[in-house]
Amino acid sequence: MFGLRIEPTPLQTRRVQNFLLKVLPFVAFAAPLAALYLLNPTDTYLNVTAQASFELMWKGRTFQLFFLWLIALEFILSWETIQSKINFKNKANVATYVLALLLPSLYLISEFMGLDGVIASWSTQSGIAFANSMPLAIEYLVFSAIFCLTVYVAFGKKGLTGFALPALFVALVGILYTIDNVFPYGEFTPFQLLVPTTAWLAAGVLGIMGYSSIPGVDPSSGMPTLDVSGPLGSAKFAIAWPCAGIESLLIFTAVALLFLKGMPISWKAKVGYFAFGAAVTYFINVLRIATIFTIGAQYGVDSLQVQNFHYYYGPLYAMTWIVAYPLLIVGSSAAWGKLRKPQLKPPNPA
Repeated sequence: MFGLRIEPTPLQTRRVQNFLLKVLPFVAFAAPLAALYLLNPTDTYLNVTAQASFELMWKGRTFQLFFLWLIALEFILSWETIQSKINFKNKANVATYVLALLLPSLYLISEFMGLDGVIASWSTQSGIAFANSMPLAIEYLVFSAIFCLTVYVAFGKKGLTGFALPALFVALVGILYTIDNVFPYGEFTPFQLLVPTTAWLAAGVLGIMGYSSIPGVDPSSGMPTLDVSGPLGSAKFAIAWPCAGIESLLIFTAVALLFLKGMPISWKAKVGYFAFGAAVTYFINVLRIATIFTIGAQYGVDSLQVQNFHYYYGPLYAMTWIVAYPLLIVGSSAAWGKLRKPQLKPPNPA
């Protein structure tokens, strides 16, 4: 017998359209980044393949994955309230939205078609120390601008405000990369101010672990140093602000303040959440320095193990905490609200 063909109702069609319009900004960035990882072209100016760049936290693309996570988190938290502003009867509106969605892919293609070389050459001529890292720094900044444009076209001013967190995050990473490229080896004094205290606390942690630490100053760069010796051997490193995790503390501050701003909780609770999160972030950075010294003592300061921890696992400690903390805030706030909710007493038996 002939089967029946069931046509979708106008309501079902609108629901599908609304769903697609909401998720497309996420797909616009996730799809080209996934293609970049799978196709794995050589990133000449980073001196690694594209796939390997996703395995680098510092001066790599792992932060782009956290950027995608924050976009997804914002969608999860505001799915019911966010409304698309796309009018299919307005061709100019639709064309602008489509172009905005294509921009991340077009930019990544242009990078590997020669734009990276132009940026790196200009950076070299401008006297930038880490010129080869500038294309990646600008990629983060461009992604932030494109994302702002996309959510503005899709959801209007309210959407731009609602999605400020991932936009700020990816822009801040680009700014931090740029600062380190222009002022390398701890030359950016405002960020370097916290490093001696962090190093001193790391020396205290190492002391608890049975290591002796001799503080000093690197004569060529002026950066603080620790000369550590203990059960597994000895190691000496100079400590710059990226190594001390100052970037993670700055990222936490921006992410936490922006997230807590929209939370329906008292200002005292916001201060408490921020103070606790900042303290944990800072302590993670202290542990990060202590860990790299123990790895250097065991395997050698120039070992692959040190490089892996320095560029990936160390920064990953703090970033995992930072992106998970908003969920912890939401969960703990909901739990606390239930505990404070007055319980209705059962009626007295007749």
